[in-house]
Amino acid sequence: MAAGLEFARDGEVATLTFARPEKKNAISHDMWAAIPDIVADVEGDPGLKVLVLTGAGPDFSAGADISEFGSLRSTADGAAAYDRVVEGAVTALAGMTKPTVAKIRGNCIGGGCQISVACDFRFADATARFGITPAKLGIVYDFRSTRQLVSLIGPAHARYFLLSGQLVDAARAREIGLLNDVFTDLDAGVSDFAATLCSRSQTSVRGMNRIIGKILDGQSESDSEVEDIRSAAIHGEDYAEGVAAFLDRRPPKFTAS
Repeated sequence: MAAGLEFARDGEVATLTFARPEKKNAISHDMWAAIPDIVADVEGDPGLKVLVLTGAGPDFSAGADISEFGSLRSTADGAAAYDRVVEGAVTALAGMTKPTVAKIRGNCIGGGCQISVACDFRFADATARFGITPAKLGIVYDFRSTRQLVSLIGPAHARYFLLSGQLVDAARAREIGLLNDVFTDLDAGVSDFAATLCSRSQTSVRGMNRIIGKILDGQSESDSEVEDIRSAAIHGEDYAEGVAAFLDRRPPKFTAS
C-alpha cells in the first residue's frame, strides 16, 4: 500500500482512505499509481460488494500534490507520464462493476473532485466544497474525466467548474447533480446506503453498472456482452429467488456473489 493510503474492510464493505490530513489529503503520484491495483483487488474479492472512498480528518482531498509538479511535471514528457498515471486511476475506478461511493467532507477539489466524479455515488455533509481547477494551473483536463463531468452535471455546469475554477458548497453541488445527497450524519448515511447496495442482487448491481459504463463510454446500442449479461441474469439463481420472494411477499435472500 502506498504511503498516504489506508485500506480497511468491514464485512462486505471496503474503505479506501486518503490519509495525509496534514496536507489536506493531497494525492501523491504514488497514491495515484496504487489505485488500479486496489481496485482490481476489490473487484476480485468475492467477500466485498462496495468500495467507499473517503479522506482522513476534515477533508476528502484538496487534489493532486502540486509540490511534486516541479520534479514530475517539469517537462512535457514528464507531464504526459504523470497524466497517464492519473488517468489510469480514474479509468480503473470508473470501470468497476462493484459500486463505488465517495464520502466527502471539507475540500473536494481538483484531483479529489476528479476521483469523486469517477465514483458511482457521491455523498457529503454540509462542510464539503467542490471545485476543479485546471484553469488556475494552465492545465487542460483529460478527455475521460471531462466526459464524466459533462455526463454527470451537463455542459453548462461543467464549463463553470473547468473554465472558472470557482468553488461551490454542498448545497449547490447537490442542486446541480454533483452530489446524490447531503447528510447531517455522513457516516450513518453512507453506511446505510452501502448496506442497501449489499442487500441487492449483485448480479443486477454489477450487470447494470457495466451497461451504464458502456453507455457513458459512448455506446448507443446493445451488443453481445450486454445480451450475455442479461441472459445470464435470467438464468441465474438471483432471478429465481427475486421472483419467489416477490410472490411470497418476503425479503429476497440473494446468494450470487
